[in-house]
Amino acid sequence: MKSSVIFLRVFLLSFIWLLFTSFFKSHHFKPISIEDNSEVLELNTDGLYYAEFYDYIFRGHFEELDVSRDDMQFLLIFGQYLRAYGGQCANSLPANKVEIMNQTCATEEVTTDGYGIEVSRICVEYVWVGSGLYAKPDLYDAKMEIEGKQRANGLGTMMKMITDPNSMGNSVDMAHKATGLKNDMSKIFKLNPCDSPGLKRFEENLKLFALNEPGIRMNEDSKYTTMKKSGGPTGNQNFGKLVDDLVYDQSQTWSFNRYTKGSISGVTTSSRDTQGRPMVLSANYNFSGFSGNSKGSVRITFKNGLPKCIYFYDFPQNCKTPNSSILSSYVEGKYAN
Repeated sequence: MKSSVIFLRVFLLSFIWLLFTSFFKSHHFKPISIEDNSEVLELNTDGLYYAEFYDYIFRGHFEELDVSRDDMQFLLIFGQYLRAYGGQCANSLPANKVEIMNQTCATEEVTTDGYGIEVSRICVEYVWVGSGLYAKPDLYDAKMEIEGKQRANGLGTMMKMITDPNSMGNSVDMAHKATGLKNDMSKIFKLNPCDSPGLKRFEENLKLFALNEPGIRMNEDSKYTTMKKSGGPTGNQNFGKLVDDLVYDQSQTWSFNRYTKGSISGVTTSSRDTQGRPMVLSANYNFSGFSGNSKGSVRITFKNGLPKCIYFYDFPQNCKTPNSSILSSYVEGKYAN
């Protein structure tokens, strides 16, 4: 039993690692000049899984980000953005565009037992092949700079993930985030035209963040910064509806189970802050999966009156980040009774 758990853990981590990293040759890039922001720009992030991240990058407010340029999560976002742009905005690419390359296995090493039954299969030689997608060269160079850092730290990062006592929960969470990002990339260019000034500013700051350079800052705070400073609303709120929306949003990234929307029940508040706002909410919900219809439970912790972490019963130590758009609606009073 223990060996099967270890195998599953390594398998999940290996799968996530392939999602987050690939190995590129070293490239050089030119310094980027920073200009003062004197124009009104907008980036529409409504309903996106990583809405808060996109908005902070767009505004050049890097200090507000929860991820660093060295995180695999950032590499995944950067890489998937380039691929999505190459696929959906090909006509907006410059003449000197560069092809995004994929690493594929050229030679496998197969091991068999004394009966000729295959017991393992590993790749011993990789080759690079064109993906058919193209990217802006300066953005691609910046991404490869990050991939070089990931390559240098790869073994240490993998071992840290494997030895983490909550590695299974974190691995599943990364898979959820990858699904959420995929959904974002199917929407972001519908919300923001490929050649829009806001998207161009987002790309410039995305590149600056990757290269560890100061962003082109906007003076106005992000609505997410303002929201966190002001905190959550007081008074009677429809917490059943709030929990239902938060869980349903999370369920969009589930791989197997399907949440039964509207099934939230038994909502309880175990503690409140000095303003009467909840600090911890608990509730039950229904879902369908391999075993048919089942019941689950969820616990939501609050910070300054706002949902901070969502914990599901199957991974009770793994914090899921609430959707920023839902939090914004909560602050605006859309859940008030």
